[in-house]
Amino acid sequence: MAKIKRILIANRGEIAIRIIRTCRTLGIETVLAVSQADRDGLGARLATRAVCIGPARSSESYLKIGTLIEAALVTQCDAIHPGYGFLSENQALAEACDENDIIFIGPDAAHIAAVGDKLTARQHAIDAKVPLVPGGTVNNVKEAIELAPTIGFPLLVKAVSGGGGRGMKRVDHAKDLPALFDLAVSEAIAAFGDGRVYLERLVTVGRHIEVQILSDGETILHVGERDCSVQRRYQKVIEEAPAPCLPTQMRDDILEAALRFSRHIGYRSLGTVEFLVDCERGEFYFLEMNARIQVEHPVTEAITGLDLVAAQIEIAQGTPLTLTQDDIHLHGHSIECRINAEDISDDFRPAPGRVGDVWFPSLNGMRVDTYIESGAMISPHYDSMIAKVISWGETREIALSRMRDMLKVSVLKGVKTNIPLHRLILEDAAFIAGGINTSYLGELLTQLPDQTFTESET
Repeated sequence: MAKIKRILIANRGEIAIRIIRTCRTLGIETVLAVSQADRDGLGARLATRAVCIGPARSSESYLKIGTLIEAALVTQCDAIHPGYGFLSENQALAEACDENDIIFIGPDAAHIAAVGDKLTARQHAIDAKVPLVPGGTVNNVKEAIELAPTIGFPLLVKAVSGGGGRGMKRVDHAKDLPALFDLAVSEAIAAFGDGRVYLERLVTVGRHIEVQILSDGETILHVGERDCSVQRRYQKVIEEAPAPCLPTQMRDDILEAALRFSRHIGYRSLGTVEFLVDCERGEFYFLEMNARIQVEHPVTEAITGLDLVAAQIEIAQGTPLTLTQDDIHLHGHSIECRINAEDISDDFRPAPGRVGDVWFPSLNGMRVDTYIESGAMISPHYDSMIAKVISWGETREIALSRMRDMLKVSVLKGVKTNIPLHRLILEDAAFIAGGINTSYLGELLTQLPDQTFTESET
C-alpha cells in the first residue's frame, strides 16, 4: 500500500490537534474538516489546510459521511482519521472510504461491526473463552421478567447500541423491571435508533480496567492496562496507567484475555478491550471493545514512550509492526485528568463561553492536550471536555504530586471548570491509596457539604 501523504481529520478539539502533531512528525499533510463554529479555532490554524463542512450542529457537519468523503476527495486526501467520538466507530464511514479508495485510519468495517454491536461482541467473547458478566438477550418485557431471576437483582437493562450510560437502567427490584425496561428501550431508540436491549448482572463493587491493543492483523500486542474507575454517571473523569493495586495474576489474566479476544476476531488497528473487575468475587468480565483511539491514550504513551497515533497511521497504510511483545516496556506511572467546562455546583451543567487567560506551565513530567487558548470560544454544540492534563513519574506518588502542582498553578479564566473537583480527588485518602472502584466518585460527592463547589472557576 502506498505511503499516506495527506489526511483529512474528521474531528475537532484536542484530538484533532493531537493528530496534527503526529502528522507533522511523520511529514504528512493535514486537512482539518471544521464546522462554522470551529473555523477560527487553533486546529484550523495548525493544520496544513482547513475546509468548512457545514454549520455548528454536528448532525449537519461532523456526522455527515457524504460531506466528509467529498471533502477528502476534493482536497486529494489519501486517508481519513476519525479521532474518537463522532464517526470514529461508524461502519458506514469505513465502507464509504473503501468505496472511494480512501484509507480509513482504523479497523475495517467488518471489525467495527464485530465489536460495535454489543450482542455480537458478547458472542465473540464466549467463542474466545473470555469471561462475561452473567446476563442475556431479551426481546420484550415478558422475556426480561423470565430471565431476571436467573441473573439476580440488582441488574442492568442495557442498550445494545448504547454508550455513556444512555439506554442503561439499574433495576433493584423485580416490581420495577417492566417500567424501567420500557424506559431503557425508549431511550435507546431516541439516542441510537436501535431499541434492542439485554440484561446484565450489576456488579456493585467493581473496577473499570481496559487494555490497549496494537495489531497489524498478524502481530497482536497489548500495550498494558489502564484504570478508568473514577467515573460519574458512566463518564470517565480520571484515568491512570498502570492500574494501581491490581493483583499480579489478575493483571496477567486480563491482558491475556484481551489478546485472546483480539486474536479471535483477527483485529487490525489500534483498539481497547474493556473489562469490569468484580471486587467482591475476585473475578473479571469482558465489557466491550472500542475500535478507535481512546481519550485516555496519553497515559499509555507516557509509560511506554510510544506514539499510538503514529502506530495507528502506519498500520492503516499497511506497514507491518516491527515490535514484539518483549519490546514493549512499561516504565513509571501516569495519570490523566479530563478538564471539562462545566459548573460542578449546578449538577455539572456544561458551561460554554469565551475563555479569558489560559496558562498551562511547562513542568517536568507534564503534558497538556488542549485546543483552547486565550480568547477561544467554547461552543455549546459539542462535548464539554476542553483539555487533558497528563502527569508522569517514576512512581505513582511522584505522578500524583506533579499533577497536584500543575493544577494548583495552571490558569484558566472566563469559564467554570471541574478543576476544583480534580484537586479534591487528588487529595482524597482513598484515591491516594489506589484501587478505588466505580462507585467511589458518586459516594465522595454525596459526602461533601453543599457549598463545596460554589466557585468552580479557576
